[in-house]
Amino acid sequence: MTYRGLLRLPGMPELFLAACLSRLAGRMFVLAIVLYVLERFDSPVLAGWVAFASMAPGLVVSPLAGALLDRMGAAKAIVVDMAASAALLLALAAVDIAGLVTAPLVLGLVALYSLTSPLGTAGVRVLIPRLVPKEALDLANALDTSTYALINVAGPAVTGVLFGFAGAQATLLTIVVLYAAASLSFVPLVRRTSTSAVAAVGTLAGDALAGVLYVVRHVSLRNLAISYALFQVSWGVLVVAVPVVVVRDLGAGAFADSVVGGMWAAAGLAGGLGALWAGHLRTIGRERQFIALGALATAVAIWPVSASFGLMGLAVGLVLVGFFEGPVDVGVLSLRQRRTDPAWLGRVLAVSMSFNMSGLPLGSALGGILVAHSAPLAFAVAALASVLAAVAAWALVPAAHDDK
Repeated sequence: MTYRGLLRLPGMPELFLAACLSRLAGRMFVLAIVLYVLERFDSPVLAGWVAFASMAPGLVVSPLAGALLDRMGAAKAIVVDMAASAALLLALAAVDIAGLVTAPLVLGLVALYSLTSPLGTAGVRVLIPRLVPKEALDLANALDTSTYALINVAGPAVTGVLFGFAGAQATLLTIVVLYAAASLSFVPLVRRTSTSAVAAVGTLAGDALAGVLYVVRHVSLRNLAISYALFQVSWGVLVVAVPVVVVRDLGAGAFADSVVGGMWAAAGLAGGLGALWAGHLRTIGRERQFIALGALATAVAIWPVSASFGLMGLAVGLVLVGFFEGPVDVGVLSLRQRRTDPAWLGRVLAVSMSFNMSGLPLGSALGGILVAHSAPLAFAVAALASVLAAVAAWALVPAAHDDK
């Protein structure tokens, strides 16, 4: 199996096209909402809390989302997420155009936006093992991660330029259009994968609780969540710290916004290359090594490289952070899918991915507080989180398959 052969499998071209549209919209939103708050309210702390609100509620309801993924079918659940995201961001744009925007209103709409996000985030990863043979899972995850990384190139670049020159409202409306297009693009996959839905045998809450208990009791999944959550704390800090540092150095305006977008775009491109490299090497039996070494290298890229050499050092450091994230992500995805019972895939992936990503909103809130006082301290804390992630991956995740 090659990457080209993988894309010839039934359903895979449609999946990657629809996933790219939805992820482009989501990646644009992550940067746009931070720039939006900085422009409207001039508050790094509020920007951190808004970033937190865009992720944390979805993590809390992820067990219910996982149960819905198994009951509805992943493709249908993704369509629901995309449609809801488009409607909520359209409401935010309308309120902004009317001049009625307030900080509590932004926090509320963004929190609602996050509630359906586990359906889309986990849904794509649920569909992949159902569309590809087991021996091609590494390649599929590497391609999926690389396309995600390429979106990280286009998303920040487009957002920075669009926000800087067309304004916040045009940026929000563009994201709405992308979400609507993604929702329509997933419709063919609803028909193709309609038989993957699991018949309901209990209550939704009971299924959600069962998914949580499965992950908590499973040694590999539980400790993998601890490791990756720590790794995501680093990214959460950077989401807020990077725009703040660039704006402080260059001043607020279109040029600074474009620089921020360009830096994240370069990091995304490097992440795609790192993922393809990891997929080519194959991670079977070596997932822990990929995760631990990638996290350690990320720590060095954050501090001292990103923190100690001005904007040029920050740009180089972000490229290295992006590159080393690729092997970490491929290792995490492959290990999690291989050690999960296929019948539990929707519930387990939604819960475990949310546990894994819990560090991102915490890092964003922490990053907003830290960078308001000291940018070097924010980068140092981000690097420490990656070091702890590497230690946890190596010391806590079992080397052998563990279904307990």
